[in-house]
Amino acid sequence: MLPEPNELLATARVVALPLVTRFRGIDVREAVLLEGPAGWTEFSPFVEYDDHEASAWLAAAIDYGWNATPAAMRDRIPVNATVPAVDPDSVRAVLARFPGCRTAKVKVAGGDEPLSADVARVRAVREALGAEGRIRIDANGGWNVDEAEHAIHALAPFDLEYVEQPCATVDELAEIRRRTKYMGIPIAADESVRRADDPLAVAAAGAADLLVIKAAPLGGIRRALDIVAQAGLPVVVSSALDTSVGLAMGAALAASVPSLEFDCGLGTASLLAADVTRAPLLPEDGSIPVRRVLPDPALLDRYAASPERTEWWLERLGRAYAVLAEAAARTSAG
Repeated sequence: MLPEPNELLATARVVALPLVTRFRGIDVREAVLLEGPAGWTEFSPFVEYDDHEASAWLAAAIDYGWNATPAAMRDRIPVNATVPAVDPDSVRAVLARFPGCRTAKVKVAGGDEPLSADVARVRAVREALGAEGRIRIDANGGWNVDEAEHAIHALAPFDLEYVEQPCATVDELAEIRRRTKYMGIPIAADESVRRADDPLAVAAAGAADLLVIKAAPLGGIRRALDIVAQAGLPVVVSSALDTSVGLAMGAALAASVPSLEFDCGLGTASLLAADVTRAPLLPEDGSIPVRRVLPDPALLDRYAASPERTEWWLERLGRAYAVLAEAAARTSAG
């Protein structure tokens, strides 16, 4: 059952949080926070996503704010550091924001940067972490198959834990996995799960060794758990540069996954220069706690988005709600 639109709007607060380092091409992360019967929740699809895609994020927000979370199997979640597309000299400062983390996810394949810049960044991470640290790279689908093969060869000497979304399509992932299988470097799928019409297609095609799962774009914790169960592959639970409220949703998902083999991408509050709570979900000793987050009214006021951006987000929320309501009506009629 969907709450009434007025129930959502009654508590909606739109915030604009500055980032420490430019990430995904933005310097400020905007989000809508909502308070439901179960607690605070977050609606923050990236601005380029259409209303249909944004509706899954709203479904997740409603699920987390209006329903109890599944039973937790753990009370802390080990997390990785996230290294944006920074120059090598900035790597140690980034890693310092993730105390105790022994795994780093490094962004590669960014825009106009040459492969040599990716190599230099990953080398700097390896030097900072030492031989015992784990390094995973994330290309966000930025390479074609030939580029991905060349890049994986160039980066393999740094002992990669896995390569996340090296190519954009499921067919390309299957091909690069076939070409590089002899190297023993697993291929992980992210966008091919969370942005796909069929999030199970990548597993069915044998195109990945593990899946990156995010609660918000998959429609919520329960929907994500269903995908995990059907896919039958190891998973990494990650975030989408959320506030600590959204990260709490991700932590609740990670806490309820039956098997958690990998450190999770839920330490990204460290990339924010500000948050909505006095007790943010920042990594401590390489992990974050599993708990709900209560926003601080003063911080909601301090980082309130402009009236124009607030109106934009609330209108977007309304459109996403309309998509969910239409889908619910079709289901009821069927």
